[in-house]
Amino acid sequence: MKFSQIPEHDNVKRQLIDMVDDDRIPHALLLHGPSGSGKFLLARAMAQYIHCENPGADGESCGRCRACIQHDTFNHIDTHFVFPVVKTEKIKAPVSDDYIDEFRSLMKTSPYMDFEKWAQMFDKKNAQPIIYVSESELLERRLSVTTAGSRYKVVIIWLPEKMNEQAANKLLKIIEEPFHDTIFILVSDEAASILPTIYSRCRPIELRRLSDQAVASILEHRAAMDATDALALAHIAEGDVNRALRSLDATSSSRMFFDYFITLMRRAYQRDVKELKKWANDIAALGREQQLKFYDYAQRLIRENFIYNFSMPSLNYLTTDEQKFSRNFARFISENNAEKIIQAMNQAQEDIAGNANGKIVNFDFAIKMIIYIKNF
Repeated sequence: MKFSQIPEHDNVKRQLIDMVDDDRIPHALLLHGPSGSGKFLLARAMAQYIHCENPGADGESCGRCRACIQHDTFNHIDTHFVFPVVKTEKIKAPVSDDYIDEFRSLMKTSPYMDFEKWAQMFDKKNAQPIIYVSESELLERRLSVTTAGSRYKVVIIWLPEKMNEQAANKLLKIIEEPFHDTIFILVSDEAASILPTIYSRCRPIELRRLSDQAVASILEHRAAMDATDALALAHIAEGDVNRALRSLDATSSSRMFFDYFITLMRRAYQRDVKELKKWANDIAALGREQQLKFYDYAQRLIRENFIYNFSMPSLNYLTTDEQKFSRNFARFISENNAEKIIQAMNQAQEDIAGNANGKIVNFDFAIKMIIYIKNF
């Protein structure tokens, strides 16, 4: 992984490169920021640059030497990965090595490191992956051995906030009394959840979210998406590549929600109570979680249609189909009813989340829409 392969974060890249070039690498570095922003990619790029046998003057690893080739295949002997795992009946004291093949697969298929995807890879679906004390004990033994072919051993710890208390305290001791040839790179989505004493001994570097344009470019490249649709999806994901890709996987659900939204608004405009009752029953049949997701989707479309009326395309993030619908529908959403509609949707969500009868809640909301859609 080269720095040039990672979008944006130019200031952070420069800091990391200068640390290596000036031989002033902190023994514990913490890269933290929003999920899906590329922190883990930067950790990988730095580790490769540290180990590269022929680094370029431009601050890049060569990509051709033995060390770079080993990094590309996630097999560099002096690079150690630590990450959350789960206990099973067969594995009572789990360590990262027990799941290293699965982790290599994640790094290859999901380079922005989707934790939800990682948690789903385990057979024990309800277990919450964490880093156990057995990991810290193994790490201490490994780091006591000298490097095999490099000046430094690099330990990349993904999501240190997932450590249990015993593991965190054990790691703290290792960081407080570091081996002279060991560098820790911690990669965190929630730095505030890291043990404060560990945080205080790290050099923190905060990353910002990726721009919508950067995420859209990734979507266009990976999924051959239309530029307009990619930008709309990127905006919804708020700079999180993982969230954007999950939304892409759920495109069929979004299309279903879009169809239900259109049906609702058309039947409310026509004051077709019979069809609205049928609509309410159909939505209820989706189940509680899908109903909640529908109301999330519907709120976004209401907000986007309200903004659409300002005739400023740069502020709108709609897919091609949503945009076509909004050309005629947006005029029915104004300052007179937008807030009321959102509040009604929020109330419907709260009621459904509280196990209220979905048919009744949805029908009540649909009837309210008859009033709101006429009072624009």
